[in-house]
Amino acid sequence: MTDVDNTLRATMTSIEGAIGAALVDYNSGMALGTVDGPGGLDLSVAAAGNTDVVRAKMRTMEMLGLKDGIEDILITLTNQYHLIRPLTSRSGKGLFLYLALDKGRANLAMARHQLARIEADLEV
Repeated sequence: MTDVDNTLRATMTSIEGAIGAALVDYNSGMALGTVDGPGGLDLSVAAAGNTDVVRAKMRTMEMLGLKDGIEDILITLTNQYHLIRPLTSRSGKGLFLYLALDKGRANLAMARHQLARIEADLEV
């Protein structure tokens, strides 16, 4: 198991094309940790904005009566992928991992696989 800072650093170095990563509390919208890479994303703004995405999806699922959990949410931009992965462990309840990727350098399938593995090793 790894702590937040080490996890985010490992995310940036182990996932090809990573340009920013954060651990976010979606109840408050605050980033609990961030690691910026090339691309200069304002991860505090990204954390707050993506909190709205997670909340909206959870509300929609509730209104639809879906009992499923969110594995991840993908937002595809012209030049970037943004992955949002809510944590499923009891200690991670209310948190999500956020990862921004350079679309030209990233392998999306591999990034999703690695982010799932990173989540499993994270100790909050």
